[in-house]
Amino acid sequence: MLSEDSIHPQSYAAGFSGALLDPAQMPPAILNDPPAARLSRRYNIYRNNVIVSLFDALAAIYPAVQRITGVDFFRAMARFHVRACPPRSPLLFEYGRDFPVFIEQYEYARPLPYLADVARLERAWLDAYHAADVEPLPPSAFASLPPDKLADIILTPHPATRIVRSDTSSVTLFAAYRTERDSPSSLQVADREDALVTRPGLDIIVQYLPPGQSTFLEALVSGHPLGQAAAMAFEDSSAFDIAIGIAGMIEAGAFCAIRVGEPQ
Repeated sequence: MLSEDSIHPQSYAAGFSGALLDPAQMPPAILNDPPAARLSRRYNIYRNNVIVSLFDALAAIYPAVQRITGVDFFRAMARFHVRACPPRSPLLFEYGRDFPVFIEQYEYARPLPYLADVARLERAWLDAYHAADVEPLPPSAFASLPPDKLADIILTPHPATRIVRSDTSSVTLFAAYRTERDSPSSLQVADREDALVTRPGLDIIVQYLPPGQSTFLEALVSGHPLGQAAAMAFEDSSAFDIAIGIAGMIEAGAFCAIRVGEPQ
């Protein structure tokens, strides 16, 4: 039986969900169906189902993170995250968007400085998976441009394109632990690895970016013309190769439209 305050849908939803993620809390006052013992048991069953579904959602979104830490560690970390960060969307694939930041702040994950970087890469993978379907820019779009206009072109990023920068070997770890294959016994995780994540067709691409390339692509995604983006990449790394950079972004389908902007 529901109390009179629970008749309004929004009031009922807020009252019912307030104690769902914390087992230490009593069932909400809007539920007044006697006897209390039966009410508490029924609510605890529902609460357990909700929490387990959120654990499972995080494990599905971050499989590499779970394989790196092990199931027990992951579920303990997930338990704290679920209590600190309740869902804000009815769509489960939207849950855990702030999990990488939580991992950075999680005390027991500090010995694993690469863990949050791998989580960011996994989140980008899922976002690319759900991005809109758009045809990537064909190589012919560049071939038809006059050479003196190349520096001024502005590219529209493909909806699936994400640039993920990290101070650790996140791409190597992602590739090693993402699937259920035997994970390596040891890896070098000190090297910085940036990644391009996109989905020009049906398959998601996670591609290591050589020095300067992430700066180049980030500048293009932000709307800088190609010449300015190249200058920023050269400033970031003298090893940047603009020919390889342009070829790589075309091959990966990182952009979907092109226009000539005003000369800089």
